[in-house]
Amino acid sequence: MFGRKGVPAAPQLSAPPAENYHADLEHRLGYTFRRPELLVTALTHPSAVTGVEPHYERLEFLGDAVLDLAIADLLMRRFPDAKEGALSKERASIVNGRTLALKAGEIGLGPKLRLGKGEEKSGGRDKISILAAAFEAVIGAIYVDGGLTPAQRVVEKLFADDIGGPSAERDYKTELQEIAYRRFRAQPVYELVSARGPDHAKRFTTRIRIGGRELGVGEGGSKKQSEQAAARAALSAIEEERQARG
Repeated sequence: MFGRKGVPAAPQLSAPPAENYHADLEHRLGYTFRRPELLVTALTHPSAVTGVEPHYERLEFLGDAVLDLAIADLLMRRFPDAKEGALSKERASIVNGRTLALKAGEIGLGPKLRLGKGEEKSGGRDKISILAAAFEAVIGAIYVDGGLTPAQRVVEKLFADDIGGPSAERDYKTELQEIAYRRFRAQPVYELVSARGPDHAKRFTTRIRIGGRELGVGEGGSKKQSEQAAARAALSAIEEERQARG
């Protein structure tokens, strides 16, 4: 469709309000952009632009490389005696579409995305491929804005608790992310219910809701462990429902 004087009309966008557009996301990232337009670009899907307007694909390309390097550096420091094969396997378990989409959900990227109307209607905010790409683009934007060191700090802040070592246990949160999208077209929402006990022996309780339904509660010695336990409970509940329906 063309506007006046033959100029292509801008696509209809579904975008979050401009007010407080960056502050909460920057807080979760632990990084404040000197050039906030880079963050806007990182959150802009190609469907939301026309012509040569910027979107996230170039930053995604860069962010993928920065993530690989930052995670590799973190693993090398965390496990100085691990062999290359084990380190590569652990990095691959982190730098992939499923886990990056999960991380994007945890920091609230979905509601911030700028999408064309068609992508919005097809559930673009919950698509694993889009969330993972936008997350990589945000890391790329931080690299362009501040350099490698700030980008590495953000990656370490976001992933330090997700690295279980070369013999990491089953990742129930990632499994639940995939099943929740396929079955409910929604992302799991993790809510910390309580943190009780002395600092040296705290117990955390987390509740999971999907599409407004409470599906699991879990407890653990850390927030991460309680989320994994809650995700395991939710997976069991979903499987029980499936079996009950035949």
